[in-house]
Amino acid sequence: MSSPDTPSAARPEWDAVLVDIVDYVERHEVRSALAYETARHCLIDTLGCGLEALGYPACTKLLGPLVPGTVVPNGAKVPGTPFRLDPVQAAFNLGTMIRWLDFNDTWLAAEWGHPSDNLGGILAVADWLSREAVAAGKPPLAMRAVLTAMIKAHEIQGCIALENSFNRVGLDHVVLVKVATTAVVGQLLGLSREEMLNAVSLAWVDGQSLRTYRHAPNTGSRKSWAAGDATSRGVRLALMARTGEMGYPSVLTARTWGFYDVSFGGQPFRFQRPYGSYVMENVLFKISFPAEFHGQTGAEAAMQVHALLKACGRTAADIRRITIRTQEACRRIIDKHGPLDNPADRDHCIQYMVAVAILYGRLTADDYEDEVAADPRIDALREKIVCVEDPQFTKDYHDPDKRSIANALRVEFTDGSALDEVVVEYPIGHRRRRAEGLPLLEAKFKTNLARRFAPRQQQRILDASLDPATLERLPVHEYVDLYAL
Repeated sequence: MSSPDTPSAARPEWDAVLVDIVDYVERHEVRSALAYETARHCLIDTLGCGLEALGYPACTKLLGPLVPGTVVPNGAKVPGTPFRLDPVQAAFNLGTMIRWLDFNDTWLAAEWGHPSDNLGGILAVADWLSREAVAAGKPPLAMRAVLTAMIKAHEIQGCIALENSFNRVGLDHVVLVKVATTAVVGQLLGLSREEMLNAVSLAWVDGQSLRTYRHAPNTGSRKSWAAGDATSRGVRLALMARTGEMGYPSVLTARTWGFYDVSFGGQPFRFQRPYGSYVMENVLFKISFPAEFHGQTGAEAAMQVHALLKACGRTAADIRRITIRTQEACRRIIDKHGPLDNPADRDHCIQYMVAVAILYGRLTADDYEDEVAADPRIDALREKIVCVEDPQFTKDYHDPDKRSIANALRVEFTDGSALDEVVVEYPIGHRRRRAEGLPLLEAKFKTNLARRFAPRQQQRILDASLDPATLERLPVHEYVDLYAL
C-alpha cells in the first residue's frame, strides 16, 4: 500500500510551457513586415559573422565531418567551406562559425543570449530538406521558411529569457538555443503535434551546460562553440522524435526530478508576454565591435575618448583613473581584473575593450589575440579603470520600452583635470538606431563576403540577399550554393 507522499505513476498532462511553444510554432502566422525585414538583415549578418570566423584556425580546426572524408548524399553544405555534411554535424559547424567571434546578434533581459545561434540548425536542416526534396522530384523549400523559423526561434528564446535568469542558477543561456532549435526544426521536419511535444521535452530533460567556461577563472573557448553544440543537439533531438522516440510530459514540473526542482531552484518560469514577433523586431545587432554586448556602448564611448585625447594633445599615460558608470549585468559578467589568459577571456572584459579602443582607436577580433594583448599599455590602462553600477542604467536596461545598455566614461588626468563624461545609452545596433545602423550592417556583410569570395561571387550573393522578394522565393539549397567554395 502506497503512502500519501508516493507519487502517482499515471502519465500527466503536458506542461503548459511545452504546449505553448508547440502551439506557437505550429499555429502562429507571422504577419509583421518589420520582423521579416529584420530577419533578412539578421540572416546576412549572421552568415557574415560565420565567414569572418573562418579566418581563425582555432575555429576551423573544429569544423568538417566527424570522420574525415565523409560525404553525405544530399547533405547540407556549410557556407564558405567545401563541407557537405549530415544536418546534425552541419548545424554544429555553422553554429560554431556564427558564434566564434562574438559578433552576431544579442538579446538582453533577465537572461542573455544570441538568438541567431539557432540559424546553425535552421539553415542546415532547411538546406538538407530542400536537397532531399529536389532529389525526390518534389518542390524545394524556399528561403521564406528559413526567415519564418528564425523569427520563431528568436521569439521562443527571447520570451523565455525576458523573466527567467538561467545564469543565476549557474546554467548557460545555450539551453534556450537548444529548446528553440528543437521546436522550429521539428516544424520544418513535419513532426506531428505529439512528436513536437516529445522533441521539446527531450530538450529540457537533457543535461544543460554550466556557465563556468564564460567566467573567471575558467573562461575559455568552449563559449565559442557552445551554441554550435546546442543548435546541433536540437536538430538531433528533433530527428529522434521523428522516429517515434517518447517524450516526458512533466519534464519541467515533476516534483523532485523535474527541471524546476533540479535546476531552477523550484521556481516555475515566468512570462512577460505571449509569443509573437517582438524579439526579432527588437533584437540587438553587433555592428561596430566584436565584443560582449554589455560593453558595446562602453567601447563606443571609448572611441570618443580616443578622439578627445587626440584633440587635446593627451595620451593614455596622462590618465589617472577612468570610471565606467554601467548596468548591473555588465558588472556581473565582464567587470574583470587580473590576468586575461586567452581571447575568450579578453572579449568578456570591459576594461580590456575600453583600454584597446582608447589606445588604438579601434576594437577588432584581432585585438583579442596574444600579439595585441602583449602591449603592456593595455594592462596598465586596465588597472586604472573601475566600474560602478548606476541603478538608473540598470532600471532602463530592464524597461521593455527602453531596453537600453548604457555605459558612461569619466576620464581623470594626473594633473587633476578631467574630460566631460561621455555617455552612450543605446548601441548602434539597437532598434532606436536602426536607420543609422542598417547601412553599416550591410557594409559589414560586404566586408565579410570579400574575406572569402571573388568579386563575381560576392555580387551574386548580394543580388540574392539584399532584395527581399528575390531572397524569400529562392530555394534554400540554391541560396546556400551561392556560398560554396
